[in-house]
Amino acid sequence: MTSAKIYTTPGCPWCAKTKEFLRNNKIKFIEIDVSKSSDKAKEMIKKSGQIGVPVTTIGNKIIIGFDEDKLKKILKTKKRK
Repeated sequence: MTSAKIYTTPGCPWCAKTKEFLRNNKIKFIEIDVSKSSDKAKEMIKKSGQIGVPVTTIGNKIIIGFDEDKLKKILKTKKRK
């Protein structure tokens, strides 16, 4: 089963779109609100080099922002394995 981790903040419209995409594709995910944890924000920045959200990780792949094409490509690859 493919699962994801998504770093978010409240009120972020691109975070909401990413979560909606994952739900619609039946991908389980863990949501991490970086506004509540500076340690998690640092973790996200270290992984991605980005300070903006959303940042999504699926396996060892990192997706910056809401990138539907990249999400589909990674999920398609994961489902074939």
